[in-house]
Amino acid sequence: MLAALLAGVLAVAGCGADPDAEAAPPAGPAPTTPAVGDPSPSTGPATPGPVPKTLRFTGKTLDGAAFDAAGLAGRPVVLWFWAPWCAACASQAWTVAEIAPGFRDTVPIIGIAGLGEHKAMTDFVTEFELEPVPQLDDREGTLWRRFEVVEQSTFVIIDRDGTVVHQGWLDGEDLTRRVTALAA
Repeated sequence: MLAALLAGVLAVAGCGADPDAEAAPPAGPAPTTPAVGDPSPSTGPATPGPVPKTLRFTGKTLDGAAFDAAGLAGRPVVLWFWAPWCAACASQAWTVAEIAPGFRDTVPIIGIAGLGEHKAMTDFVTEFELEPVPQLDDREGTLWRRFEVVEQSTFVIIDRDGTVVHQGWLDGEDLTRRVTALAA
């Protein structure tokens, strides 16, 4: 039933299900895992202190490295949920690739790849020159469920305090404007 609902939402959003893509992530609560690794080896949290609940998750990047969102605490963060076969995601990829390196230390943008095969995800990253942007492999849908993302492309913007201040679609201009404002 969840798969049918997700397919319906995606069709309405303009990125219908790809027949070659994996099935929608299974429903259920996201498992809790202890924090490991460092998401950004060159930078740590902007302000030491408690890690907000929104940033208490770990994962693996598409290249297999450990990722711990706790290292992002104290900074605003943008999570970008995308699928490799989604045309809207492809159109947004150029903006993400363009602005993310300039905001790496102030407003990190983290890609969350789902609803596709690993090779398709890595090919997407290569094609759109997204290598400088951390890209998490979420084929199991753990983070998609945790943040209640039901369509791609979705941006989740988290402020310095760990509060989600936006969740949904953003065009390139809106994304650039919001990230620039958060960096100030």
